[in-house]
Amino acid sequence: MAFFAKGRIFVAAAVAALGLATGAQAAASCGKNGAGFDAWKQQFAAEAQAEGVGQRGLSALAGATYATRTIAADRAIHKAFSGSVEAFMKRRGGAAIISRGRALKKQNAAMFDKIEQNYGVPPGVLLAIWGMETGFGASMGNQNTVSAILTLAYDCRRPDYFTPHAIAALKLVDRGALSASSVGAMHGEIGHTQFLPGNVLKYGVGSGNLRDRNTALASTANFLKGHGWRAGASYEANMGAIAGWNSASVYQQAIARIAEAIDAD
Repeated sequence: MAFFAKGRIFVAAAVAALGLATGAQAAASCGKNGAGFDAWKQQFAAEAQAEGVGQRGLSALAGATYATRTIAADRAIHKAFSGSVEAFMKRRGGAAIISRGRALKKQNAAMFDKIEQNYGVPPGVLLAIWGMETGFGASMGNQNTVSAILTLAYDCRRPDYFTPHAIAALKLVDRGALSASSVGAMHGEIGHTQFLPGNVLKYGVGSGNLRDRNTALASTANFLKGHGWRAGASYEANMGAIAGWNSASVYQQAIARIAEAIDAD
């Protein structure tokens, strides 16, 4: 799925949560094409090192390339969330997500019960997000994660937003949760439910390996809980938590409708 505001962190919150210095962020100059990317990487390496990124992360930074497909996807992102919620659900296969989600809920009842006990988040919304993001793990993306997120941190459109996630991605390489060759979605999202790197650091549970189904679903529940999910409340009452996952109104409404249908079964 193309990035819109998935797991969105406002810039000030991201700086505080990930321990980044605003002055450091301003040191590297942004660019509007790939011409200055290599020079920017050299500047950014000093910032990353100052923020605690180690040798493995710095090596991944040095090997990153300008991700032209990521830039193309970023420029077209708003088209993916246009139109009515009904049209959006049809484009995204809402009926199929509901059908498959109901089956997976029954097949994995013990896992979903444990997640709900731990985080207060019911299976419907997790299955709705999982199905919407990657078709239940069938399509987690083939874009190089480090290159994608670094390209977005370099790009002049939203460098302040993506810089914390770029630092986080390099820290995940240091930890072994990512490698220089890891792939994911076009905007650097990772795993079954497509976390941005900063959110992996903040909300990832267990090993933090979001390509593991159980870890990804538990981490998604932890994210929703962290964004105000109220156990036992209706989906309408929990729309604020869903909005934390993605700021597009049609996406939020589709997730709520799909989740309700799955949980009603």
